[in-house]
Amino acid sequence: MQDVAEMTPYQLLGGDAVLRQLVDRFYDIMYSDPRASGIRAMHHADSTLIRDKFFDFLSGWLGGPQYFIEKYGHPMLRARHMPFSIGEDERDQWLMCMFQAMKEIPMESSLRDHLEDAFFRTADFMRNK
Repeated sequence: MQDVAEMTPYQLLGGDAVLRQLVDRFYDIMYSDPRASGIRAMHHADSTLIRDKFFDFLSGWLGGPQYFIEKYGHPMLRARHMPFSIGEDERDQWLMCMFQAMKEIPMESSLRDHLEDAFFRTADFMRNK
């Protein structure tokens, strides 16, 4: 059995099945919570494709299979988000959805703390206004 200290966040989270739950819960919150209306407006009514792309991206970002790179190439995260006006409000709406989704997914507190910090840094890096 692999030592926990050597496991990736992807493995610690629980792999594909739990990651899919996290992604789906994130989008369920974003599409239903009025506090996320700013970022919700940036997305299509049908969230199927973006759910799959986000799942693919997060898998690799968390140290799991590189699904996104295999399908689409390098994520170029900031460049892909440049067409959208993203400021502190949008960043905070996104984080609210992700942090709420994370609260609903069982995980060790150390992993939650690590992911909250990593998500904050990444979301803050996406700001372009």
